[in-house]
Amino acid sequence: MSNLKLLVISNYSGLNSSRPEAELMLGLKKAGVNITIMTPGTAEYTPVFEAAGIRVIDFQPHKKFDRSEIDFIRKELIVGAYHVVHLFNGKAIINGLKAARGLNVKVVLYRGYCGNIHWWDPLAYFKFLHPRADAVWCIAPAVADLINRNKIFGKKNAFCITKGHHPDWYKNVDAVSYDEFKIPSGSFVVTMVANARPMKGLKYFIKATYEIKQDLSLYILLIGNGLYSDEIRKLVEASPMKERIIFTGYRSDSMGLVKNSDVFVLSSIYGEAICKSVIEAMSLGVAPVITDIPGNSGMVIDGESGLVIPRKNPSAIARAIEYMYEYPEERTKMAEAARQRMQSEYHIDSTIEKMLAFYKKIAAK
Repeated sequence: MSNLKLLVISNYSGLNSSRPEAELMLGLKKAGVNITIMTPGTAEYTPVFEAAGIRVIDFQPHKKFDRSEIDFIRKELIVGAYHVVHLFNGKAIINGLKAARGLNVKVVLYRGYCGNIHWWDPLAYFKFLHPRADAVWCIAPAVADLINRNKIFGKKNAFCITKGHHPDWYKNVDAVSYDEFKIPSGSFVVTMVANARPMKGLKYFIKATYEIKQDLSLYILLIGNGLYSDEIRKLVEASPMKERIIFTGYRSDSMGLVKNSDVFVLSSIYGEAICKSVIEAMSLGVAPVITDIPGNSGMVIDGESGLVIPRKNPSAIARAIEYMYEYPEERTKMAEAARQRMQSEYHIDSTIEKMLAFYKKIAAK
């Protein structure tokens, strides 16, 4: 289909956090798609979009089932005569689905989280199980499988295309020194970047420090806001490594801290899907240790581009870290294989190509 018209409702604030999705839109525009984006006018990507010729509407849904917001979206759908509308967050999905009622436009939703979708939950039918949704873009196979398993009405329309990254995004990231943390030069450093959420399984990571050999010159660097909760503080106090477990808080230079580390650990126990922090670590050439949650299945090839261990298993985390410490040549091979895997399997050009083909196919139906 030529002159494909696409309306996107998302939030492109944060150059780093929204980069894969925003760069997809820029790539689609370059490929000839006529794109309009509803996003806050203050979003960092707004001037980038406008410079690329993408029309930006300063709008972001703030309330679910809000009549004025629904009417605003519906009016744009009618006036713009779009072939496809893509809704990327919860409020946009609920309001956008209602706005598209009775209109000749294909409605596509986005889901990047694995969990909390059940056929018996009435709220699910306002979003991902809504019969008006023509398709659901998922970034991991497990997410698409979950939605399709719970579909009762309509076709099983969830599909998987991974969010792409580009090697150039990481080539200018400089390693950040650990001097401020008083980590001795030459120490083995393990990093983790996370938001403070139960799904991250941080308590299992901390408990792993009870079992790591204490004669190793090893430090743990935990990067992110809110990680030092009362529960975690008590676990750290009981750890024989407590003096070597460091909480940095939020850091704008988190990728530089990760690049300077030896291993990146993701101790998540559920919910994740192609975790962005792991993609960044692998793209920076840092060997990953991740848990075997469904959403990250296939992201790391165990023993080749990193280590995959059972979730909720402190002993497995400890043994994996020790292995990476004691076999530096294997770790170096895995780190390079991880970087290569990101380039070959998770490249933004592939995402653009696949999403363009998808939009054309669904619009032509």
